[in-house]
Amino acid sequence: MKRSWLLLNMLMVSLAAATPAFAASGTKVYNSGVLVLVFLGFCALVVVAQLIPALITLVGMLKSAVTGEGREKEAKIEAGE
Repeated sequence: MKRSWLLLNMLMVSLAAATPAFAASGTKVYNSGVLVLVFLGFCALVVVAQLIPALITLVGMLKSAVTGEGREKEAKIEAGE
């Protein structure tokens, strides 16, 4: 029992020590220029600019759903002959 426990511990230590050897080197992480960052910033600005009206509309719909506005209004249709 003691021998299998020792063998299991040695196996775990050897596997834990071997994993960093397969890691990728971090010498070349980011190689893009400033224009790429400006473009990504502009894309983020467009997304945020579209989220603001969408959230305002969502809040308006939720308020009308909670208060029940618009449900008591009836549409009048006139038949034209």
